[in-house]
Amino acid sequence: MRPADTSREVVLRLSTDPALRHRFLVLDEPIPGNVRFGLLLEELDRLAGEIALAHARRAAPGARVVTAAVDEILMRGIASPERDLACRGRINRVGRTSMEIGIRVEQEGGVHLASCYFTMVARDGDGPSARSIAVPAIEPGDEVERARARKASGRAASYRAQAAAAVEAPSHEEYQALAPLHLAQDGHGFRGLLASALQAESWERTYPEQENLSRIIFGGYIMRRAYELSSICAERAATHRPVIAAVNRVNFIHPVHIGDKLHLTSRVVYTEGAALCVETGIERVSRDRTARALSNSCLFTFLNVDPDLVPREAPPVHPATYAEDARWLAARRNLRALAGRLRGPWLGLGGGGLPPKAAPAK
Repeated sequence: MRPADTSREVVLRLSTDPALRHRFLVLDEPIPGNVRFGLLLEELDRLAGEIALAHARRAAPGARVVTAAVDEILMRGIASPERDLACRGRINRVGRTSMEIGIRVEQEGGVHLASCYFTMVARDGDGPSARSIAVPAIEPGDEVERARARKASGRAASYRAQAAAAVEAPSHEEYQALAPLHLAQDGHGFRGLLASALQAESWERTYPEQENLSRIIFGGYIMRRAYELSSICAERAATHRPVIAAVNRVNFIHPVHIGDKLHLTSRVVYTEGAALCVETGIERVSRDRTARALSNSCLFTFLNVDPDLVPREAPPVHPATYAEDARWLAARRNLRALAGRLRGPWLGLGGGGLPPKAAPAK
């Protein structure tokens, strides 16, 4: 079987379905990029799950699939609520029990809006007794499919390298970047943005309507809630409007069950140029309050843009504690690794690992 044989497409008919278009609006007024990204995340996760499930059931008819991670989502354009959104996905690479699903999001006219990569895992059974199961192999049929498989392997290796680097001590260059941020806080009349002030949190309970086939809470719903709080948190540091530029990573660590309470905490941890990095953690508390665990860790990159979508420089974040320094460093390394893998400008980020200077704040 080739990757092309796993292809599926979902088209969101925004141009002809007024109710759907209204549901996807950010505001009921004309603004650029007036499309709810959180709802799109749900659709993307659902499509990735359908592709992975169909493949897993070729070998195990009763198989289930769960989202293990969003490896990356790169925004390459601005969506319009007046035009249809086409989401086209396929399997890029298969491991023993896992599958990377690549999804390309386009609008009418072939406008490339986003490149998305999900890791799904095949499971047998539901709840705590579920176990991972092997999935059928796929064989790339041409050079394009082989290149996608190599890039998928590269993303997995890049994440492992970033996870290892996250615990390393600051380099000399990183120390030199951090030191002025600490020193500035001792100055008379300091009015900079303290990391401790750039937070937002919320609580909510989960319900049966949010469950998936494995009888746990749908991963797309959890990601939407994380993104929405992250967007609100980004406004605490943005001088203009924060728009999503990338989902750097979402990890699904523990499943969320019906009746669990979710504690979401978002923090603006790093800024550079127009980029604002927001980290969100989700803790689940069981219905009987006997179990607590981190269910998800997320990192989003927003851009601080003016009404014409011109990137504007964001003010620096000033960490004051060891934990805040660690988050600052991890986000900086992640953002630069992301920029270094890109070719050409991308919503304010260029190649070479360095965000270019944005226009001064107005």
